[in-house]
Amino acid sequence: MTIRVMGRVDENHRLSAEVPESLSAGPVEVIIEVPQSVPPEGSEEPDANAWTAVIAEAWADDLTDVTQDIYTLDDGEPVDDRR
Repeated sequence: MTIRVMGRVDENHRLSAEVPESLSAGPVEVIIEVPQSVPPEGSEEPDANAWTAVIAEAWADDLTDVTQDIYTLDDGEPVDDRR
């Protein structure tokens, strides 16, 4: 049986988590998955580089799909940005 719970590691490197009441007391195996984009403590916004990496990984299949390349450099018109 697999149960996913969210936990927290404190400053003393101790893990704490709440589990469903239906789970019996006794030993369990814990696998730690560290999120790729963890904002620094006290920060409300994630690091832009970490955010970009997460998006690139999530969209990797779409970004590398050649059938998505429907435009070329010959499409469109030059932009005059002197306005």
